[in-house]
Amino acid sequence: MTDSKYFTTTKKGEIFELKAELNSDKKEKKKEAVKKVIASMTVGKDVSALFPDVVNCMQTDNLELKKLVYLYLMNYAKSQPDMAIMAVNTFVKDCEDPNPLIRALAVRTMGCIRVDKITEYLCEPLRKCLKDEDPYVRKTAAVCVAKLHDINAQLVEDQGFLDTLKDLISDSNPMVVANAVAALSEIAESHPSSNLLDLNPQSINKLLTALNECTEWGQIFILDCLANYMPKDDREAQSICERVTPRLSHANSAVVLSAVKVLMKFMEMLSKDLDYYGTLLKKLAPPLVTLLSAEPELQYVALRNINLIVQKRPEILKHEMKVFFVKYNDPIYVKLEKLDIMIRLASQANIAQVLAELKEYATEVDVDFVRKAVRAIGRCAIKVEQSAERCVSTLLDLIQTKVNYVVQEAIVVIKDIFRKYPNKYESVIATLCENLDSLDEPEARAAMIWIVGEYAERIDNADELLESFLEGFHDESTQVQLQLLTAIVKLFLKKPTETQELVQQVLSLATQDSDNPDLRDRGYIYWRLLSTDPVAAKEVVLAEKPLISEETDLIEPTLLDELICYIGTLASVYHKPPNAFVEGGRGVVHKSLPPRTASSESTESPETAPAGAPSGDQPDVIPAQGDLLGDLLNLDLGPPVSGPPLAASSVQMGAVDLLGGGLDSLIGDTNFGAPPAAVTTAAAPARLGAPISSGLSDLFDLTSGVGTLSGSYVAPKAVWLPAMKAKGLEISGTFTRQVGSISMDLQLTNKALQVMTDFAIQFNRNSFGLAPAAPLQVHAPLSPNQTVELSLPLNTVGSVMKMEPLNNLQVAVKNNIDVFYFSTLYPLHVLFVEDGKMDRQMFLATWKDIPNENEAQFQIRDCPLNTETASNKLQSSNIFTVAKRNVEGQDMLYQSLKLTNGIWVLAELRIQPGNPNFTLSLKCRAPEVSQHVYQAYETILKN
Repeated sequence: MTDSKYFTTTKKGEIFELKAELNSDKKEKKKEAVKKVIASMTVGKDVSALFPDVVNCMQTDNLELKKLVYLYLMNYAKSQPDMAIMAVNTFVKDCEDPNPLIRALAVRTMGCIRVDKITEYLCEPLRKCLKDEDPYVRKTAAVCVAKLHDINAQLVEDQGFLDTLKDLISDSNPMVVANAVAALSEIAESHPSSNLLDLNPQSINKLLTALNECTEWGQIFILDCLANYMPKDDREAQSICERVTPRLSHANSAVVLSAVKVLMKFMEMLSKDLDYYGTLLKKLAPPLVTLLSAEPELQYVALRNINLIVQKRPEILKHEMKVFFVKYNDPIYVKLEKLDIMIRLASQANIAQVLAELKEYATEVDVDFVRKAVRAIGRCAIKVEQSAERCVSTLLDLIQTKVNYVVQEAIVVIKDIFRKYPNKYESVIATLCENLDSLDEPEARAAMIWIVGEYAERIDNADELLESFLEGFHDESTQVQLQLLTAIVKLFLKKPTETQELVQQVLSLATQDSDNPDLRDRGYIYWRLLSTDPVAAKEVVLAEKPLISEETDLIEPTLLDELICYIGTLASVYHKPPNAFVEGGRGVVHKSLPPRTASSESTESPETAPAGAPSGDQPDVIPAQGDLLGDLLNLDLGPPVSGPPLAASSVQMGAVDLLGGGLDSLIGDTNFGAPPAAVTTAAAPARLGAPISSGLSDLFDLTSGVGTLSGSYVAPKAVWLPAMKAKGLEISGTFTRQVGSISMDLQLTNKALQVMTDFAIQFNRNSFGLAPAAPLQVHAPLSPNQTVELSLPLNTVGSVMKMEPLNNLQVAVKNNIDVFYFSTLYPLHVLFVEDGKMDRQMFLATWKDIPNENEAQFQIRDCPLNTETASNKLQSSNIFTVAKRNVEGQDMLYQSLKLTNGIWVLAELRIQPGNPNFTLSLKCRAPEVSQHVYQAYETILKN
């Protein structure tokens, strides 16, 4: 008979009977009684009254009975801590039992009893088990350390268990290694600052060796640990990839995805020119395809991960389009996901195939799927320009089917096609207008109204069509009302004489009869525009619209990089970082892909860089601009957190003299200042307030440009945030640089009627990583009409993102009233560092090496300075004269400067005595900074 009989009893007075049976002398009766107790416990009955009697049964050699008692103990130890202490002696004894299964069982149960009183008694037995001769016991003990750490972290650290765990990584048994890695990873996640998993090439080698022999879950622990390792160069990354690749053919899909995660991460470090890179791309496709032959639930998880992989590296699956074709028996969630990936993989080569499939899907019975398929046709038209014609005719065919929801989706996507290819497919508008009456969904109605308003001049009865929508204006959704308002205003601006009544009608409906603030505001803006300046209204409302981009639903690149590091976890299924759905965010560390190494980007080796030039990592100068408003709104207005300094930009040396010898005579020139301080290799900005030079003699050696005491030019304060935009708070400010320290000098004025307190400031990500180096200190509350001046120290170790323009800084200031946002432009010369003087040889080599197309020429007009004054003025702002020559009566100053992120700018300034106009030529590896450097020159020389 099975154990189900234990769950069927409903007798009264059972506890008393069980007590008697538990104290019986017969072993079989005891075992039966414990089984009954466990059954009662499982169905939720309270059997804690039997605690002492069950604990007495621990003294037994029967493994089955012992397991049952331990199970009971784990459940009730928390509610009966004083009783649980009785069991400690048995644990200690069981940890020395000759049977390794019993030793492991004891140590496993000890880890599950979460009672502070007991934990200290368990340290000795655990220490013995960690060094046990049997690997089964050691692997169980390793996990027990992680559990104990969760209960009492301090105790684990004091007892030295973490060091023992680290030693277990070198264990001879692969399962012990896997469990040690799992335990350390678990502990490290809850304490991100502790450097527990201090991985080095030797320990990585041990992990890779264990990888081949441990169980599938052990392999997952090891692969996840490998994914957190940063190889020192591309060779090591390649060697790890070679040893991880065999895991791709594992039967367990979790192992496959963990292996894919490691490979995707380390591929960042491999050069695309390597043969191995191509081989790896080919090897990654089959395992991902195989995952799609599993059960639907597994398919869905695989598809969500593939969606990320395709966005990062579409070349992996570009030839596998057919696998993503929908099967008739796929559940809807799999169908929709496959459809998404099909569009991502669509290209000129396979578009005919894809369109044929999509047209087929549009005749399916599942409404959601059909809608998405119709949208997909539109997305293909926008993505693959050559297919647009074909897509539009497919959409027209679908409109002719007259199936309501198909027609509506088709109209929504045709609106986007018009936005992408203006003046190309407008001939279909007549067909669209025929279907006006059948539109009942807000999005489709809004799209149709937009089309009518946008192309009103081509539609004879546009006013009648829009008037038909106006009849039920108040019953429409907000989206339709807003679109209708704009469309009628557009129509009025195109055909003013015929539509005056119509525009009056819609404006009064929007402003007087509506209680929607968005609609009212838009109505009033249009009304005022039309009544004050119809020409301006025309420029605003009928302005040229930007073309829409290819794929609007791509994941933002930094988030995508983070999600690639979480392949095979819930984050990759939700497409959200863990801190978005893990409560409390405990143990959530932001991960990112490794930077591309210099060798993966260029074929030159670092040795070719000139002496003193920074070598090694060469990051992209500035990452691209993302969702700025989103970033600013998500700012955490706490004190600033300093991050790691940016890597230096390397200066490669070339052999060709692009100037044909014009600069060579520089080397023999004698007009030099004192020798400069050695060009530093790291581009970390000087620490705030720290002296930059090495000795006092340097401090007064103004010619060397290091430690110059005279500060750079400071612009007068300007109003950055007017009081009317910030509920009475007015902020004026300017930027300064003094002895290596950048500051934002602020003036806060309270023009409100209430006291302001609790000030804080935060910057959005910006081109040079500018960030507050300290909190905003407003020591006393700011009373009405009071002004306070303060200086906020800045550093350049914040997050970097390319802004438009480059020197744009978006700032959020918080006080007790609200959070206010403004943006300002900082002068680039505050980022010119004190060690920006290049030595002659290096200047010449670098000038030759920077491509000619990177040279920009500017005119500085009305600047009546002589050469000496100009040179001194520029030097005070860290623009250093490397050499000076006179050519045919013209003074030529050769100058260098360095930005805080390690970018060098080389300049040639031509000054003709008596002529107030100077000619400035700039050369730089990041030509986008030249315009701003020129503006800095002009500002410094003219003030």
